[in-house]
Amino acid sequence: MVWIYSLVSVTVISLISLIGVLALAFREEKIKKVSLFLVSFAVGGLFGDALIHLLPESFEKLGLNLGTSLLIILGILLFFVLEKFLKWQHCHEIDCPDHARSFASMSLIGDAVHNLIDGLLVAASFTVSLPVGLATTLAVIFHEIPQELGNFGILIHSGLSVRKALFFNFLTALTAILGAVMTLVIGSRIQGFSLILLPITAGGFLYVAGSDLLPELHRELKISTSLGQMILMLAGVGLMALLTIFNG
Repeated sequence: MVWIYSLVSVTVISLISLIGVLALAFREEKIKKVSLFLVSFAVGGLFGDALIHLLPESFEKLGLNLGTSLLIILGILLFFVLEKFLKWQHCHEIDCPDHARSFASMSLIGDAVHNLIDGLLVAASFTVSLPVGLATTLAVIFHEIPQELGNFGILIHSGLSVRKALFFNFLTALTAILGAVMTLVIGSRIQGFSLILLPITAGGFLYVAGSDLLPELHRELKISTSLGQMILMLAGVGLMALLTIFNG
């Protein structure tokens, strides 16, 4: 059942890469506004999953010790390195000035690596328990929607046709399935492999939510928009808390 849950989850995550086509049906200004609120929900979901599910499970399974804490820090550093050396940025807008035409190929490479890691982490979460796996899957989905809109925009602005942009975006998304298979195969041979990935996942989620997503929200200073962001952040955290309550 772990194989089924994991593969179905990463397949759904991969299909989110096709959401970019929806951007063509709406005005760019509308997409930017919606994307900003999606990012707010993603922040709550990522923080909620890390602090409500992944960290408690990590300390319960691996112990409240230095090793577990260092694995959390490793997760933070891992995502830092991805951004530094693959020149990959979490751009959550259709038109992002930080991405020049020459960054399109690097964006695809970075996205492929990121999705591979997502697959590793989702499958590792399901090996711990169904609730943890489901929570991690939802947290990844919340983050993937605005990210894939941004990636699609980068590819379009780099000169690719809509069809090619969708194809390459979907191709990089499929690495999530490869990552899930890797975790399930390696985990069946190396005892404790999946458990080690739990605190790394938590650290990665904390980095993405705190370093990449929160700064995006600070670009908008209107009181009404800021209030909406706060409500959606709380909704993301609340959803993660509800998963714990219903499965407790």
